[in-house]
Amino acid sequence: MLHCTEEPGMYSAHCGIIIMNFCHLQHKAQVPDDKISIRGHFLPPRCPVTVCAQMQSDDGDLWEAFAHFNTNLDGTVNLTRDPSVGGSYLGCEPMGLLWGLQPAPGAREGLRLRKKKVETPYVMLMSLLKGHVSPSERPSTELAAVTAERWYMAPGVRRIEIRQKGVVGTLFLPPGPGPFPAMLDLWGMGGGLVEYRSALFASRGYASFSLAYIGHKDLPGPQNRINVGDPYFKSAFQLLQDHPQVYPDRIGIIGLSFGVYLTLRLANHSDIKPSCLICINGPAGSTIKLRDADDRTEQMENDQKYWTYDDQGNVSFRAVSLPANLSPESKVKLEHLTCPLMYIVGEDDLSASSIENANLIEETLSATGKSQLFTRLSYPGAGHLIEPPYTPNSRVSLWSVKPQKLATLWGGHLAPHAAAQEDSWKKILEFMETNLRH
Repeated sequence: MLHCTEEPGMYSAHCGIIIMNFCHLQHKAQVPDDKISIRGHFLPPRCPVTVCAQMQSDDGDLWEAFAHFNTNLDGTVNLTRDPSVGGSYLGCEPMGLLWGLQPAPGAREGLRLRKKKVETPYVMLMSLLKGHVSPSERPSTELAAVTAERWYMAPGVRRIEIRQKGVVGTLFLPPGPGPFPAMLDLWGMGGGLVEYRSALFASRGYASFSLAYIGHKDLPGPQNRINVGDPYFKSAFQLLQDHPQVYPDRIGIIGLSFGVYLTLRLANHSDIKPSCLICINGPAGSTIKLRDADDRTEQMENDQKYWTYDDQGNVSFRAVSLPANLSPESKVKLEHLTCPLMYIVGEDDLSASSIENANLIEETLSATGKSQLFTRLSYPGAGHLIEPPYTPNSRVSLWSVKPQKLATLWGGHLAPHAAAQEDSWKKILEFMETNLRH
C-alpha cells in the first residue's frame, strides 16, 4: 500500500489502492448474487477519478462499465457511499459497475451477456484511473487495479449432466449429502441449455435441474420447434423426485417467458404436485396449436402475424402472448392450481404481455376462491429478462441469424431493471424458503 504525498490535485502514477470486499464471507469464491464493496484509498483530496470494470464474456467479447467520482477530503472514494457524477450510471449505486456493464465500443452488434460455462468464473478487472475519463480513451493513468472472480458455482456445488429416458438437462446439487429441496428450471424459446440460474440456486442450498426442450443437439430435431411433449416435462419432474438427494415432496418449478406456460401446464397435471411455482414474464397459454397426441407443437414462426417492429427493424413478440391471441385449447386451466404461485412482472416488457397474463391468472384464481395462492411482484422500468441480480440488461439483442438476421426487443432500462432483479431475487429466495423448507 502506497500513501500519496503529492499536493491536493496532484497525482503519482503509483498513488492509491483499490479494495474489494465481499458481503458473504462464507464463500471463499464470490457468487454473482453477492454484493461487493469497492473503495479507493491514498488518493489526493477533492480530485476527479474514474473507477472502471472490464471483463470478457465466454464468447470473448469485452464488456465494460465506468463511473466518475470526486475523492473526499480524506483522499478516498467509496462506491457504497459516494455518488457517480458521470459514466455508465449516476448517483450512489454500489453495484452499478456490474449491472452497468455494456459491450465495449466496436463490439459486435446485438450482444447479450449470458454465462455459458458455469464451471469457470467471470474474471473482472477493476481499475482506478486518473481524471474523469472513458476506458475507450486510453491511454490514461492507472492508479490502482484489482481482479475479482465471480463464480456461479459456489465451492462444493456439483454439476451433473443428465441424458436419461430422453431427458436433456443439467442437475446441480449443493455441497453435502442432502436431501435437498429442489427446483425445476425452465427458460424460454431462445433454446439450448441455460445453467447459470440453477447453479446459483445450488449455491444457495437448493438442488436445481435446468431442462432443455428446444434448440439442443441432444433433442429430436428440427431445432426450430419443440419436439417434446407433456411426457417429457413430467419425466423431468419425476427424475428430480426420484433422486436420492432430493426431497420428493419439496420441489418447485420456475419459468421465464415461454417457460411460464410450461410451468403452469406441468403444474396442471394431476400426478405432478409441485410445492410452489415462480413465473417471470410469460403467458398462461400459447399461440402454437398442439398438433398430435404427444403434444408436440407447430413451428414457432406460426405466430408471426402478431410480431411488430420498431423503426430500426427490431421485432417485438409482446402481442403474441396477449390473452386474446392465445389459442383457447392451449390456455392452462388455472382454476386447478393448488400450490402458491409468484408472478413477476416487468412493466416495460417488450417481449411478452406480462401485465395482461398476470391479471388473467390473478382474476381466475380470485374467482375460484384461491386468491391466497397468488403473489404478484411488479416493477416499473423493468423489461422481459428479469434474471439473477447484477446481470446487465440488454434492451435489444440478436435473436436469429438464419433464415434472416433478426434482433428482438426485451425492454427494460438499466437502473430500474437492475433494482427489479435485486429485489425479485431476494423475494424469490424468501418464497422458496417458505414453501420448500418449512
